[in-house]
Amino acid sequence: VRAYAGVGSRATPAGICHLMERCGAELAQRGWTLRSGGAVGADSAFEKGARAAGGRCEIYLPWPGYNEHAEGRLVEASPEAYDLMAQIHPVFARLPGSSRRLHARNAHQILGADLRSPVEMVICWTPGARGRGGTGTAIRLARSRGIPIHDLADLAERHFIGALLGLEVEPPQDAGADGGQLPLPL
Repeated sequence: VRAYAGVGSRATPAGICHLMERCGAELAQRGWTLRSGGAVGADSAFEKGARAAGGRCEIYLPWPGYNEHAEGRLVEASPEAYDLMAQIHPVFARLPGSSRRLHARNAHQILGADLRSPVEMVICWTPGARGRGGTGTAIRLARSRGIPIHDLADLAERHFIGALLGLEVEPPQDAGADGGQLPLPL
């Protein structure tokens, strides 16, 4: 089973969320499994597209009912996931318990329920393509395993994913950097 992680900031711009929905649908139609975390923004956009296309979704929740999800593949991250993320996050032990749970579930998004079945790629959006926050820990774990990262805030990565999936990803018509924004379709 081919799997990818569709993750990103809760503050992902609407135009990028629309692109993520299209990516989720296209990858689902090609037989890919989405792994995500059920958060608002990027996670929900990938999930919406994948489910609309009848795709398989593994949604790893940090606790029951997270973001009003009725179901999830995993509700409590494994002790091994906590250990992995403690190695990745510089101050993991000092984080509140809820934050540790969110970060630990990210390990399963990247490495699967058994932590031995890595995704083939990560498609995400982080502000300025800097890979911070919870998405940043997922990105660092993926990089440590040689998993390609495609941050849609980076225009070149956005075009790469667009070409890979046959999707148009035109930036706004104004000159200069677009900061990861895309216009909403009419």
